[in-house]
Amino acid sequence: MARLAMVTGGQRGIGAAISEGLKAAGRRVIASYAGNDAAAAEFTERTGIPCIKFDVSDFDACLAAVAKVQEEHGPIEILVNNAGITRDAMMRKLTRQMWDDVIDTNLGSCYNMCKAVWDNMSAAKFGRIVNIGSVNGQAGQLGQVNYAAAKSGIHGFTKALAQEGARNQITVNAIAPGYVDTEMVRAVPADVLEKIIARIPRGRLGTAQDIARGVVFLTADEADFITGSTLSINGGQHMY
Repeated sequence: MARLAMVTGGQRGIGAAISEGLKAAGRRVIASYAGNDAAAAEFTERTGIPCIKFDVSDFDACLAAVAKVQEEHGPIEILVNNAGITRDAMMRKLTRQMWDDVIDTNLGSCYNMCKAVWDNMSAAKFGRIVNIGSVNGQAGQLGQVNYAAAKSGIHGFTKALAQEGARNQITVNAIAPGYVDTEMVRAVPADVLEKIIARIPRGRLGTAQDIARGVVFLTADEADFITGSTLSINGGQHMY
């Protein structure tokens, strides 16, 4: 039977491309979502990929959702932690709630979901985990102290967990997208977006499919010697 993948935030934007890319690669896929029932229904109808609704920042909700998926579909062998939000503000206006919301959703969800699948992956002696970071977690970004901290934390989380998983054939990697042509980026004022693109050596925004191809690569059975790595997909915007 085809391996089962779960993609958080997997029915919109980059997450939708990841879900569809994994399905095209022969995986069975379950996508999670937080709130837009109509969008989730449309996605399922269009792609045939089932969606499950829960809050990835809620530890107990993650445990319950993973248990439900595994009861109905079998063990989750591939986990993509893609769900994320922004609450941008300069430090002067950045509230504690804005900080907590982003840290809990973007970084806390990685712990919640990995904790939920870890024992089964360890027992099966197989697992593929990909955490979606960000170029802004590598380079920082004005007005995104919370977001940059969460995404930077994902990169450290990935390296540490990869060391734990290696003995049980669980690989843990990250992808750090640059600026991708999504609904969120298209909302940036045109003059600002023009300046962003000017800083990208490839001269364009990324596509959601650019990121999805990286996930498909890192989650393949044959990618078993790649772990603890961060794959930067940013058109050359940030190199280190």
